[in-house]
Amino acid sequence: MREKPVASAFRRNFITLACVSAVTASAAAQSPPAVPPAEASRPAFADAPARQAEALAKRAAERLSALQREAESLATQERSLLADLRKLEVERAIRVEELGKIERDTRDVAQKRAETTARAARLQQEADRQRPDVEARLVQVYKMGRAGYWRLLLDVQSLREVGRAYRTAAALGRIDRDRVEEHRRTLAALTAERASLDARAKELAALQKKALEATAGVDRAVQARASLVRSIDERRDLNAQLSGELQEAQQKLQATLTATAAGRPASAVTLPLRPFQGSLPWPAEGVLSSPFGRQPPNSPGPPIRNVIELSLPEGQRVAAVHGGEVAYADLFSGYANLVIVEHGGGAYSLYGHLSGVSVKKGDRVEAGTTVGTAGRNPAGNPSTYFELRVDGRPVDPLQWLKR
Repeated sequence: MREKPVASAFRRNFITLACVSAVTASAAAQSPPAVPPAEASRPAFADAPARQAEALAKRAAERLSALQREAESLATQERSLLADLRKLEVERAIRVEELGKIERDTRDVAQKRAETTARAARLQQEADRQRPDVEARLVQVYKMGRAGYWRLLLDVQSLREVGRAYRTAAALGRIDRDRVEEHRRTLAALTAERASLDARAKELAALQKKALEATAGVDRAVQARASLVRSIDERRDLNAQLSGELQEAQQKLQATLTATAAGRPASAVTLPLRPFQGSLPWPAEGVLSSPFGRQPPNSPGPPIRNVIELSLPEGQRVAAVHGGEVAYADLFSGYANLVIVEHGGGAYSLYGHLSGVSVKKGDRVEAGTTVGTAGRNPAGNPSTYFELRVDGRPVDPLQWLKR
C-alpha cells in the first residue's frame, strides 16, 4: 500500500531532473549572437554555480535512483516475509492443536491410570477380606490330608449319598481353584493394564515435549520474521523521508539553475547528508586501524572511541566525504591540523592528524574535494582521524561510508 507514494515521488524527481536538464541544455545551446550583452560580459567564474548545481543535481538523481531500487527491494522482501508469516501462523495453529490433543490424551490416560489403581486397590481389599475364609478352608483341607474333600466319601451310608458326596467334594475343590485362579487373573490383568498405561503416559510425555519444542520454534520464527517486517517498515519510512529531503534539495537546485540561466545571482545549495547514508565515499585510501565504539582489552587509547582511524602513507590525499562549508581549518591540540566541514542539519565531518590543510574556513567543498594530506597521530604512526556527527552526536562512520 505504501509503494505508490514512493514510486510517484521518484517519478516527480525524474520529471524535475528532466526539467533541470532541459533548462541546462537550452542555456548551453544558445548561440553567441543571441546571448544578451549582460551575460556576454559575465566572467567565466560566474558559471561555477551552474556547474556546481548540475553536478549536485546529477548526484541527487543517482542517489534517488538508488533509494528507489532499495524501496522496491524492501517491498519485495516484505511481501515474501508476510507470506512466510502466514505459513508460520498456520503451522503454529496446527502445532497448538496437536499439543491440545496430546494434553487431552494425557489427561485421559491419567484418569484411566487412577481408575485402574482404584480397581486394583478394591480387589486387594476384597482378597484381604476373603483371605481368612480361604486360609481356614485350606487348613481344613490340610487336616483332611492328601485325600482332601474326597474323605467325605468314606462317611456315606448309601449309593445315593456317595453321589451327593462326590458332587460336593468336586464342587468345593473347583470353587477353591476358581476363586484363586480368578484372583490371580484379575491381578495379572490389572498389572498389565497399569503397565500399558504407564508406557502410554511416557509416550505422551515425549510427544508433549516435542510438541512444546516445535511450538516454541515456530513462535521464535514468527517473532523473528515479525521483527524483520517491522525493521523493513521502519527502513521504508526512512527511505521515503530521505527521498523527500532529496526532492526538496532538487527543487532548490532547479531554482539555482533557473536563476543562473537568467543571469540572476543564486545562493549555494548543499545536499542533505542523511539520504547518503551507506553511500558516502571514504575520506582516504587506507586500512582501518581503530574502529568505532568499544575497543579490545589492552588496546591503547580510551576504551570507547567515537571516531575511526585509517592507517595510510604520510602525505596521502584526504578528501571531504560530502558537500558543505568548512567551519574550521587549523591546528588543534591533540589532532595536529584539523578540518571540520558542516553539512547542514546538525551534521559535521572531522578530519584530523593532517600534515597539511588545503582549505580555509568558509570555503565551500563537495564530496571528493581535497581538504588536506595525511599526517601522523600522537603515537607517531602515519594515520588519519575521521569523525562523523549527525544531529550533534557521533555515529559509526562505517555505517555511512560505502561498503
